[in-house]
Amino acid sequence: MTYPLVTRTDRAPQPAGKTAYASTVEIKTEIRDFLTSRRARITPEDVGIASYGQRRVPGLRRQEVATLAGLSIEYYNRLERGNLGGASETVLDALADALRLDDAERAHLFDLARASQPASRKARRATTSNVAADRPVDARLDDKRGSVR
Repeated sequence: MTYPLVTRTDRAPQPAGKTAYASTVEIKTEIRDFLTSRRARITPEDVGIASYGQRRVPGLRRQEVATLAGLSIEYYNRLERGNLGGASETVLDALADALRLDDAERAHLFDLARASQPASRKARRATTSNVAADRPVDARLDDKRGSVR
């Protein structure tokens, strides 16, 4: 017996988890699409770079964006592939300046960077400040002033 293909369900939309993205694949796709679209809208002439020959895609080349942001080409390629998780605020600011992002786009870039942080890294940051409090103390207080003996 074959069942008909259901294109819509009557279920209510399910609330998202802590992030607006269902998976890391969606986050990486969103980062890649965002950065490539912003790179495509800037021409070399806009930033004072001489254009040589025919370009296969509109806008700046990856190496030109990397140079404008003060990043290595390899690092920018990694960022554009969706690996924004380890990028510092300084790097994100330089990238936003190079791509000439407005305030809303800059905020979106920072949101994407936060969303791409691994969950274990977020948890580790929250707990590292309490490590000293969890260790047993090997001293006894001697008097009310807190002298240790």
